[in-house]
Amino acid sequence: MKLKLLGIGDIVGRPGRDAVRDCLPGLVAREGVGFCVGNAENVAGGSGLTPDLAEKLIASGLHVLTNGDHVWRKREIYEALERDARLLRPANYGAGVPGRGWNVYETAAGPVGVLNLLGQTFMEPVECPFKTADRAVTEMASRTKVIVVDIHGEATSDKIALGRYLDGRVSLIFGSHTHVQTADEQILPKGTAYLTDCGMTGPYDSVIGRRVSDVLAKYLTRLPHVLEVATGDPRMCGVIAEVETRTGLASSIRRFQEKPAA
Repeated sequence: MKLKLLGIGDIVGRPGRDAVRDCLPGLVAREGVGFCVGNAENVAGGSGLTPDLAEKLIASGLHVLTNGDHVWRKREIYEALERDARLLRPANYGAGVPGRGWNVYETAAGPVGVLNLLGQTFMEPVECPFKTADRAVTEMASRTKVIVVDIHGEATSDKIALGRYLDGRVSLIFGSHTHVQTADEQILPKGTAYLTDCGMTGPYDSVIGRRVSDVLAKYLTRLPHVLEVATGDPRMCGVIAEVETRTGLASSIRRFQEKPAA
């Protein structure tokens, strides 16, 4: 059986949430997507996630919300990470933090595993994403062939290396964190669909989601400035891959940018 997987990049503030609400249902229906994952670490005012906003995104059609280095910004999400299996945080934070870094979910096409990882280069210290992935993928592989990985990282080399490392063992790897969509979508040699970064889901009349005037003022003066979330030109950006559920391997991949109807 074929299954289409969708991943969207960092959802930034209200413009990002609204773009998901306005764009995702139509894209899912048009493309026949069966399972949707979105990175939600920037949902609440541009940094962090709250339980009520998580529910709104899930109501818009996302099945699983991944996170990144801003996952701990809103303390009210801690209990929800423990309680709600649809919310993931990076698995390589290790023991002693709330929540889970991976899980397997039931769908009409069969079970789908999702793994959330944090990169190492230019990021806060975490456990090795490669060794963490080994453990998680081995456990998930006993339950499903279809596995999606969100690698939230700054360096493209971290993401590409992980893609090569997991090639043939997972179905789709997409990157998040940089808020800039890359043009390197591909099926890796052993059958894994790969994209280095999905890009931002949010306001594109901005500097990676923040108001241009605020960012320029900070650069030009080096003084502290509140970087407000911008509002103009909202888009939903991400990737769609089709996989064979029997093998877990991909047959196609494409990136997309969707704008709400005028």
